[in-house]
Amino acid sequence: MSEIGELFLLECKKSFRGLKSNAEKAMEQISEADLHFFPEKESNNLTILIKHLSGNMLSRFTDFLTTDGEKPDRNRDDEFVDRGETKDELFNKWNKGWNCVFQALEELKPDNLTNIVKIRNEDHTVIRALNRQLAHYAYHTGQIVYICKLIQSSDFKSLSIPRNPDNSLFASRKEN
Repeated sequence: MSEIGELFLLECKKSFRGLKSNAEKAMEQISEADLHFFPEKESNNLTILIKHLSGNMLSRFTDFLTTDGEKPDRNRDDEFVDRGETKDELFNKWNKGWNCVFQALEELKPDNLTNIVKIRNEDHTVIRALNRQLAHYAYHTGQIVYICKLIQSSDFKSLSIPRNPDNSLFASRKEN
């Protein structure tokens, strides 16, 4: 288990770092005011997504192995309210959340992977809990990238291999 466990933890660290990096590269392309842009009235904006991710990270990864991942002092409802926080305030929350994740990951050992942790009083192996959080964070960091791309439109700098603008399918999409 040790080799596979070490590899799993290494891959988790890489995956979490990749999600953080992509979201940050996208958010570097927008203005501070854009953090408060709502794509439509029922959607979350970037401010809300940052607050929600940070709140979730602090709740799930503080005392990861020993306490329920839903901490009693978390105010989840407040994460979904844009209170006009500044970019500095938001990125302090963002970094505090990610730092908590990475600290918890550094403390994990391969032998911990089959331990049981609780999230909302439900049992999870550490493997399942990490996969759950990777999926959750990928979902929301994808939303962050999409909103930044929506805001920047054709000025958005691709985070991966950009499409070939000469591709006939791409050209027909631009005409519509």
